[in-house]
Amino acid sequence: MIDPRKKLKRRALRNRTRLKKLAGGMPRLSVFRSNKYIYAQVIDDAKSTTLVQASSLEKDADAKVAGNVQAAGIVGKLIAERAKKAGIKQVVFDRGGYIYHGRVKALAEAARGGGLKF
Repeated sequence: MIDPRKKLKRRALRNRTRLKKLAGGMPRLSVFRSNKYIYAQVIDDAKSTTLVQASSLEKDADAKVAGNVQAAGIVGKLIAERAKKAGIKQVVFDRGGYIYHGRVKALAEAARGGGLKF
C-alpha cells in the first residue's frame, strides 16, 4: 500500500508541472492545507521567490477557528488584497494535490471575489 502523503506529493507534482507549462510566466497561487490551518502564497517560479503570502495563523485573518471553510474564505480575501497591492492581477491556481472542494474551493472563490483572475 502506498503512503497517502506520497500519493498527495505525486498528485501535487503532476499538477504543478502541468501548470508551469500552461502558465506562460504568470505567478502561481499555491495552497497548503493542514488539519489546523490553511496557507496561500503567490510564487514567481522564474525567480523562485514568494511575492505575497497569507495564512489563517495571522492576526489579520481574524478567524474564530483557523481550519474551517470560513477561515479559508478570509485567507482568500487577504491574498487577493495583498496581490492587488503588489500589482498582481492574474495568477495560475495551484491546488497542490488537493481536490477542488471545501476549504480549497472557498479560498479560490474568495480570491476571485477579491479581484484575482485565474
